[in-house]
Amino acid sequence: MAAEFYAHPAEKIKVVGITGTNGKTTISYLLESVAKACGFCPAVIGTVNYRFKDKIIPSHNTTPGPLELQSLLSRMHKAKIRYCFMEVSSHALDQDRVAGIGFHSAIFTNLTQDHLDYHHDLADYFQAKSRLFRNLSRGAFAVINNDDAYGRKLKKLTSAKIITYGIEKKSDLVATDLSLGIQGSGFILLSPEGKIKFNIALIGRHNVYNVLAVLAWARKAGWDMRLVKNALEKFSFVPGRLEKIAAGDFSVFVDYAHTEDALSNAISSLRQLGSGRVIVVFGCGGERDKSKRPKMGRVVSKLADFFIITNDNPRGEDPDQIIQDIKRGIHKNNYCLIPGRREAIKKSISLARAGDIILVAGKGHESCQILKDRTIPFDDCRVVKECLRSLKF
Repeated sequence: MAAEFYAHPAEKIKVVGITGTNGKTTISYLLESVAKACGFCPAVIGTVNYRFKDKIIPSHNTTPGPLELQSLLSRMHKAKIRYCFMEVSSHALDQDRVAGIGFHSAIFTNLTQDHLDYHHDLADYFQAKSRLFRNLSRGAFAVINNDDAYGRKLKKLTSAKIITYGIEKKSDLVATDLSLGIQGSGFILLSPEGKIKFNIALIGRHNVYNVLAVLAWARKAGWDMRLVKNALEKFSFVPGRLEKIAAGDFSVFVDYAHTEDALSNAISSLRQLGSGRVIVVFGCGGERDKSKRPKMGRVVSKLADFFIITNDNPRGEDPDQIIQDIKRGIHKNNYCLIPGRREAIKKSISLARAGDIILVAGKGHESCQILKDRTIPFDDCRVVKECLRSLKF
């Protein structure tokens, strides 16, 4: 009904759906940058905000409800937008928020445990994600991470044309000879056209996957790969996604990682950047999947040299209970508890020595902290900078 009311705007714009547990936001930013370099006027609907041309609209959900979504698409059509890159959440797919949209194409990144407070189990979570691909028309195309087991399952469920990418498995586009450092990442792209060397500013193996997804999509869309390569190599960062903050002789990164897999990727990526210690500050959100809390505690305890458990967005839950849930997965004594997030960040900076790396994880781009009785301004990047100044680094 919403699509009909707004005269089916998705039929007049090429809407690209991006789904998976991790990487959606980064891929949307990369595609936006590449589209501009190729001379298009793109729009983005996602976790950080909804934006097109000079308009930036605050995001309350990764994927808005059908009325807001169709209204947005209508406004984008009137603004002569050609491509809309949309992060499509499992909640949105399960609740039919994107029903009535004939997607031009779709990208699948990966699937690991998340949102099991909503979905019954991983199988149910995957079924929700797969709806985006099962509903693609034969004229659409699907970009799929072939290294992910769920990605390989998806290939059997869609009628769309398929292009795959990967690092480990044989795929249409493959990255080899990875070189991962604190200044960025290098790799050789293997494609039907031959070998191409890439040097990108984004850090970590997981970002190589994100860039591969964009390259696969752009190639299938028929865009000029020289312009695509140039745009990707010029791209610097995504807000709150391994965002580096200048800190003198040690490094501080802010990241949105809030699942076991995302934390593992972030810490493992940072571990490869130097020989110093990795110190992590993190917590878990309240009123969300409780089963992932001990798993997050376990992976941080295993991979970090030292970590501080603190509050994330406790919402209506008891913050102390959330911390106790995290502690159930920890079997080493390489941590401390500081519930106040600002104090925890300040403590991590005071502990840092030359060559160390600090990861402040969980909230990323978010600008507030949600407590039981109120919401307060809280931006991890800003707080890190304030703590650095107060400690005179």
